[in-house]
This record gives sequence, C-alpha cells and structure tokens, in this order.
Amino acid sequence: MIVAIDGGVASGKSAVGRRVADALGIPFVDSGLMYRAITRLAAERGLDPHNADAITRLAEATEVKIDGERVWANGVELTNGIYDADYADALPLVSAIPGVRQALVAQQRRMGGSGVVMAGRDIGTVVFPDADFKFFPVASLEEKVRRRAAQYERRGERVDEEAMRKEVAERDRVDTERAVAPLRPATDAIVIDTDRLDVDQVVDLILKHIAERTKP
Repeated sequence: MIVAIDGGVASGKSAVGRRVADALGIPFVDSGLMYRAITRLAAERGLDPHNADAITRLAEATEVKIDGERVWANGVELTNGIYDADYADALPLVSAIPGVRQALVAQQRRMGGSGVVMAGRDIGTVVFPDADFKFFPVASLEEKVRRRAAQYERRGERVDEEAMRKEVAERDRVDTERAVAPLRPATDAIVIDTDRLDVDQVVDLILKHIAERTKP
C-alpha cells in the first residue's frame, strides 16, 4: 500500500503521516527531510544555492536514508540541526532545482517498494502518481504560523511570529509557483481542511477512508 500525503508548510502532513503509518504498520517517510539534508550538505560544502549544477551533482552522489524523524546522508547522521533556521532561505532554492528533485524522487520511489506512507509536496502528483490513496491537508496562514511557532518552541527556539508569518507565506508561494513539481493537490486527492481538527481527528478521517476503500 502506498499512501501519499502532500501539503504546504505546517499543514500537519508529517505528524499525520507518521501516525497513519504506525496504524497501518508500514514505514513513514518525510520526503522534506531529504531536501533539508541536501541543503545542509550544500551549505557545509560552501555551495551557492543558486548553483544548480553543483548541487545536482551533490544530490546524485548522496544516498539519503530516513527512519522516522532521523536522517542520514551517505551513512552520516544529520538529524541534529536538520531544522536549523540557517538553511531556511536556501531550502526552497535547493528544492526547486530539477536535477535535485530527479535524484531524490528516484530514491523516494525505491523507498516505497514494499509499501509506505510518504509526506511531501509532490508525492501524489510526481513521486507516486498511482498511489493507492492520496490526501492533501490544508490550513489557514494563521493556523500554520501557530503550528510552526509551537514546533520551534518545543525545540527551545525563540519565535518571531511576524517573521514566521512572512516565511511561511513565502515558502508556500515559492513551492506553489515553481516550474518543477509545484505544490498542488493531485486531481484524485482528498483535500482535508485541518483548521478545526487536531492531529488525531485528521488521522481518524484518513484511516476511516482507507478502511472503507479496502473492505473485501
């Protein structure tokens, strides 16, 4: 079974995807961690995020492994600091490079070989267009900022809500308007408005839909 969960920044796709995968007994992959890993490696090597050729070569030479919230690149764990704000500006630039997406999509498809719940921005449209189930959680900008701020606070980081509002809005704009694999729901995806729902309620909706569709 392949379940695709796509959505923008702080849409809840990763938290929901992780619990759905646990309930179904199959692996969960947050594809966003893969792009964060390449962005971090590029920064550590002093690569300009606008240098598409160099970063594509880096992505092609890097095997990324995801296990829950942990991430490795060529066997080296990068989990600590993977969400550092230092990489925030470069992340959408690196994520939009066609060669980077091509290299990581190939790895993502291999990860789904024996079943997976995968969260991202192009899982149902590009990575697994024939996924068994596709979901697209959405939320208002204010709710996204609230969730994002809570994530930062849990990690002990200071929060500037106005700066965060601009960051979230800009990231969604860039992801939606990029030429390669733009953020959008697949035509057969179920869109879920999560503003008034908690994670457990969204998970229950998804599991109920899957159960109804898989009845003998």
